[in-house]
Amino acid sequence: MIRILALGDVVGRPGRRGLQARVSDLKTKHKIDLVIINGENSAGGAGIDFTCAREIKEAGADFITLGDHTWQRNEATKLLEENPDWIVRPANYPPTASGRGYAIKAMAGFKIGVLNLMGRVFINQVLDCPFRTADVTIENALKDCHLIVVDMHAEATSEKIALGKYLDGRVGLVFGTHTHVQTADEAILPKGTAYISDLGMCGPVKSVLGMATEVSIDRFITGMKQSYEVAEGPVELQGVVVEFDPKSRKALSIHRIKETVD
Repeated sequence: MIRILALGDVVGRPGRRGLQARVSDLKTKHKIDLVIINGENSAGGAGIDFTCAREIKEAGADFITLGDHTWQRNEATKLLEENPDWIVRPANYPPTASGRGYAIKAMAGFKIGVLNLMGRVFINQVLDCPFRTADVTIENALKDCHLIVVDMHAEATSEKIALGKYLDGRVGLVFGTHTHVQTADEAILPKGTAYISDLGMCGPVKSVLGMATEVSIDRFITGMKQSYEVAEGPVELQGVVVEFDPKSRKALSIHRIKETVD
């Protein structure tokens, strides 16, 4: 069997601290073969840099996926260009964008591909169609992979669900990221693809999506723009563990995890 651990958006230093404290234990407990972590909020709550990427990798990530804050930090372009084999940005950014939207890892002759996509509903960025981008990437760059995992970084649940059903039977797992709220709709779709609308986050529990509660409330009450601050306190790691049959390449099980780190 092949077991994959996928963890939701890492929020700032608290989220990275949680990874360092608990990922190794999770890998042992669940006999994990591959770890995928979304790191687009790992640097101060928005973006990623060399230090954060290194910490996430050292904590146990095989792949880091990203999202709408991919280029928030000045060094992101260099980071992506130098590490395309394990840091993956959304593939439906224009082809001239730095980095790559997919990566592949071979394990004893078994190839696992990771594809990062971003939704277009309620996201104000220049993006190609994630559905067509998935078709092209799966049929070309990832055609020799035995198993494909897709991170759909999107705001709209409907868009995530639609993509999951569109790719059912063509990939092993579709998980959503971005909203920082873990959904309870994990399932194995009719043709064998595991699915969940959002993994949740790896970040402070006493917060608003990982950000300081007081600042978040003030923004809503006053309507005035204020700089967000990453919250402190206990951290929760949220995500899923998925088991696959390497022969059929279909998912056998998917279950949510929530691990608290004081």
